[in-house]
Amino acid sequence: MTIAPSPAVELSGLTKRFGDHVAVDGLDLTIPAGTFYGLVGPNGAGKSTTLSMIAGLLTPDAGTVHVAGLDAARDREHVLERLGVMMEGLSLPERLTGPELLEYTARLRGLDDTWPQRASDLLELLELDRTPSTLVVDYSTGMRKKIGLAMAILHRPRVLVLDEPFEAIDPVSARAIEDLLHQYVGGGGTVLLSSHIMDVVERTCRRVALIDAGRILTEGTVDEVRGRGTLNDVFVDLVGAAPAKRLEWLA
Repeated sequence: MTIAPSPAVELSGLTKRFGDHVAVDGLDLTIPAGTFYGLVGPNGAGKSTTLSMIAGLLTPDAGTVHVAGLDAARDREHVLERLGVMMEGLSLPERLTGPELLEYTARLRGLDDTWPQRASDLLELLELDRTPSTLVVDYSTGMRKKIGLAMAILHRPRVLVLDEPFEAIDPVSARAIEDLLHQYVGGGGTVLLSSHIMDVVERTCRRVALIDAGRILTEGTVDEVRGRGTLNDVFVDLVGAAPAKRLEWLA
């Protein structure tokens, strides 16, 4: 009898408050292993807070996080081995080059002698090999995103947690990143990403959850969620469009 793998990520009653503001409100979510999964919602919906709790950067006020069957609170070290994380706002060692940063990451994680080839492949695919001597402090926003992704995937984790990975990325680089992530999922990995770019989510993700005010409004396959329209249509219908207002001084 074949035993089904543990979910890649399982959240139960996940809650986080900042003062009187409830950022994540008793959220329940199960993400199957080997899935390209999108978490979408408006600004302030709780997406980044949720990802930060999965990544271990924030401690939940209530609820549990399991990654690959492990309790993130009780077995943090082994959970971090199984996670690759690229989050908005995480600082990088500024005085290293891209290749040096990947070497630093590899040695910090104690990777075997296959890491130089992995690093070389990632730098080439993400077109960071063109400026090997450039320090991270001089990287553009897009280059920082790409080296952050390379750092997150270098150790071949079971789950990648990516916060807005396509923001500030040009279309050619975006396609290269999509190809890299599809190869990763094809090999059994799981991607959990947040994004405001709905066409990217529609094109890449197998399942999606729409979150607002820290709660899931709808969840399912991309086709189930969007129905006969688009994800953007569903997003606006569920969250509500900003009220139209004519600015006379612009006329």
